[in-house]
Parts: sequence; structure tokens; C-alpha cells
Amino acid sequence: KYTKFSICYYRINSLDQKTSIYSRLENVAIPSGEENKTAALSYDYRIMPLENTSSTGMYYCKVKWNDIQKMGKGVFVLVRDTGYKNTSYGWEILVTLTVLLAVLSITTTALLLWKRK
Repeated sequence: KYTKFSICYYRINSLDQKTSIYSRLENVAIPSGEENKTAALSYDYRIMPLENTSSTGMYYCKVKWNDIQKMGKGVFVLVRDTGYKNTSYGWEILVTLTVLLAVLSITTTALLLWKRK
């Protein structure tokens, strides 16, 4: 009864629109002596390539038997444009502040020595 099932991968975007990505039917042969045992099978599917930012969304996997349907919890995928750079100015601010303090320190020291003479 449970040897024939379908696997479906799909995406739900920010507008709650469902887009089917891939689906296939499976027919798993049960080895002799394993008929009434629980089995766990792993099915991986790689979604490549993600074309553009409209591919952003929640991705799900769903398995359907005759009378049962199971759905995964989903994974969120954020797609960015090519050439995207994360804007972090931490190092630039630190270097600028250090150079500014060094220049002020040298200038103050030079003024104090000049006033002393």
C-alpha cells in the first residue's frame, strides 16, 4: 500500500503563490522479510540555478500516498542579485578614526613643543 507514492517540491513566494518545481512518482521494492517494518528513505533534490530575486520564498517538500499526505516544515531561501555586496563600514570607520586621532595627537604634541621654546 505504501510502496507507491509521489514526491513534490514547490515554492511559496511572498504573495502566497505556489509554484511547483519538481515532482516524481516512486515505487519502492520491499526486500523479502522486511514487509511489516518501518523504513525511512532520504530523497535529496538540488534546486539549481536560482534565476533571479523572484526565486526568494519558502521551499517545501510534500509526499503523497493514496490516503496520506505529509509536508515538510520548509526552508526560506533569499536570492540576491549577482554582485551584491554586504554594506559594512566598520573597518573604514575604525581606520578613519585612528588616523584622525593620530593626526590630532601629533599636531597637539608639535604645538606644545613649539610653545615651550
